[in-house]
Amino acid sequence: MSSTTKLFGLSAAASVLALSAAAQDPVSLTIVSWGGAYTASQQRAYHDPYMEANPHVTINNDDGSANALAGLRAQSQAGNVTWDLVDMLPSDAQLACDEGIIMQIDHDEMLAAAPDGTPASEDFLPGSLGECFIPQIVYSTVLTYRPGAFEDGAHPASINDLFDVENFPGRRALQDRPGTNMEWALYADGVDPEDIYDVLRTPEGVDRAFAKLDTIKDHIIFWTEGAQAPQLLADGEVAFATGYNGRMFEAIEVEGMDAAIIWDGQVVEWDGWVVPADGPNMEVVMDYLHFATDTQRLADQAKFISYGPARASSAELVGEHADLGIDMGPHMPTNPDNYYAPIVLDNDFWVDYGDEMRERFANWMLQ
Repeated sequence: MSSTTKLFGLSAAASVLALSAAAQDPVSLTIVSWGGAYTASQQRAYHDPYMEANPHVTINNDDGSANALAGLRAQSQAGNVTWDLVDMLPSDAQLACDEGIIMQIDHDEMLAAAPDGTPASEDFLPGSLGECFIPQIVYSTVLTYRPGAFEDGAHPASINDLFDVENFPGRRALQDRPGTNMEWALYADGVDPEDIYDVLRTPEGVDRAFAKLDTIKDHIIFWTEGAQAPQLLADGEVAFATGYNGRMFEAIEVEGMDAAIIWDGQVVEWDGWVVPADGPNMEVVMDYLHFATDTQRLADQAKFISYGPARASSAELVGEHADLGIDMGPHMPTNPDNYYAPIVLDNDFWVDYGDEMRERFANWMLQ
């Protein structure tokens, strides 16, 4: 492990001095994220304000987060790290952290305290911080449907209906990975959300999940990129689609797609930043992170997309959508009206069993 993969902390004074010395030198940051409405929300809440305050910095977006772990590994092995900051899921972040290809984080040293002085380690939501991971948002994968897809105006209301091809016929668009699909299969088969991962840790539980998925196998279209799911719905190619709640919000509320979200069984997860080890612009990256993860900035992102901020102190600052003027509270995954049957994604499970599950799922898709 190189020295830069060790615990990294910069005092505020040292950071300011380093940035001041290089203030006139142009800096170009490559920030990797998921694209679409999500990257657009980061651009408006984080990137644009930061560049306005730091005119010597240019931020370039790379929509490579879907394959971020592989990209980080390849850059590290080649000794040529070109990414400055990466938006990544916690399970992949833990693997990258274990491999020493991203920085360990001293949260209270590197991140802003809450406005009332609460340190970052106590202000970020419980369980969200990782050894190498800084959360931004709480988001969920939800089931969405086209109201006009079913006869007699039928409206599905639960994950069970995804698996009910008799009463709710039509194609289903599912992501081409086991996560969410395995959880929903067991949930629809009668497993309580709190027991899903205990069941999935057994061979019998895995077989049970695949058996349930087999019941809709002939009705599935698989998607890979987040933008594909709402597009399949909008084009009328599917009756149901799984997707990220922010993508679906954008398609429904901003673009006017005729669809409705089912919050039953939403799979709740964190998403956030990791810092590639040996990156070329470390001082500027640290300064950007301090800015972009403070209380106000995380609340600002909720003006543009329906993801909940990962800081407790940000919650009371969430207001109306910047363009639509609608109250964003009811569109948040954590709104009590939506959070009635959540499945909280178990990142430890996916770290321990992910490779095995992905291999079996990939083979199942080809059968």
